[in-house]
Amino acid sequence: MEPSEYLTVSALTSYIKRKFDVDPYLGKVYLTGEISNFRLRRNAHQYFSLKDDHAKISAIMFKSAFSKLKFTPEEGMKVMVVGRISLYEASGNYQIYVERMEPDGVGQFYQAYEQLKRKLSAEGLFTAPKKALPRFPKRIAVVTSPSGAVIRDIITTTRRRYPIAQIVLFPALVQGNEAADDIVRQIERVNQLGNFDTLIIGRGGGSIEDLWPFNEERVARTIFNSRIPIISSVGHETDTTIADLVADVRAATPTAAAELAVPVLSDVLLALKQDRVRLLNAFKHQLAMLNEQLTKLKTAYVFQQPERLYEGYSQKVDQLSRQLQQTMDHQLTLTQTQVTALRQRLQSATPANQVAQSQQLVTALTDRLRRGSLQNFKQQQQRVAELAQSLDYLSPLKIMGRGYSYLTRDDQVVADVNELQVGEAVTMHFKNGNATAEVKTIEPDEKD
Repeated sequence: MEPSEYLTVSALTSYIKRKFDVDPYLGKVYLTGEISNFRLRRNAHQYFSLKDDHAKISAIMFKSAFSKLKFTPEEGMKVMVVGRISLYEASGNYQIYVERMEPDGVGQFYQAYEQLKRKLSAEGLFTAPKKALPRFPKRIAVVTSPSGAVIRDIITTTRRRYPIAQIVLFPALVQGNEAADDIVRQIERVNQLGNFDTLIIGRGGGSIEDLWPFNEERVARTIFNSRIPIISSVGHETDTTIADLVADVRAATPTAAAELAVPVLSDVLLALKQDRVRLLNAFKHQLAMLNEQLTKLKTAYVFQQPERLYEGYSQKVDQLSRQLQQTMDHQLTLTQTQVTALRQRLQSATPANQVAQSQQLVTALTDRLRRGSLQNFKQQQQRVAELAQSLDYLSPLKIMGRGYSYLTRDDQVVADVNELQVGEAVTMHFKNGNATAEVKTIEPDEKD
């Protein structure tokens, strides 16, 4: 076979890709399988695999298609997808380009509802403290469709029960893709105005798809962040939306929402009348008790014999006066005793007495000094005599008196016989004089 008859890899891949693209059976394929190798990429294309017990296929879902999903795919989730089969030329792998996806066995709306419910519950949005509804609201904001039965039921119930309350409608879409943004905008508008006591959001019943705007995360967070208490009335009594769980109060119907928002005016007026009667009765009872107390006070001895009021105080004053006099007398006696003792101490401490005492002390000290000096002189004199005697014992003259002498040569003492030379002159020192001698012979000691 000639070399020109060989195909390149790119040519073969392009041919196979064209076969995939023009095959009418691969242009729209319905598959069911389990998601594998899935990792959520924010604002990007999603790459994953679909598999069953015997095979696996690569899958890609572009960002535009993925943003339309009402739920978040998870690893291991069984899904049903619709897409087309094609070949990726760079790697030669075939894959499915997913256009739509929904959970297999559970609707995508229900799956998304459960996922968001778990997420918000974990964050504490459902269990956070709820704001209390005002008992007598003046202005009530209603976020709902202007043409539905919800606003009519709320207005009718409010006018019947509490006509003095003002109802203000904030019209919003309650169904469709744009409804969530519209509901969020109106709730934020009511909070920005800030002159409303209660906020009611709601719509009539419907399928989960119809009620889906009230299951959006942004709607739930806006309700949670509202400073105004919110009553949620979405769907029928059996329908429970995320908005119902986050709101401060949930009402089964719009009529129930209005009943929760306002009291019955006639009941309030009746309660006021009853309170007025109770207040008057309580005031009369209190007045009767005060009158009785006043009568008792008028007959008291304080007003009949006012002098008895201060008898006890007069007696107390007399008693305190006596105690004061006794205390002063005792204090005066004590002070006089102290003065006498101080006078005696002062007399004994006069300068004349101190001078006489000091003179006596000087005389005694002088006598002690004289005796001490004399005794010390005798001790020192005796010590000198002892030292002189000791010195006399060690004197060379005393030793020479016993017949000893010593030699000098040139005024230097000769201590060794080897220092002498025959014929030289030496000086002999005796006790009572000196003599000059000449060395005739030298005889060293044999031991040396």
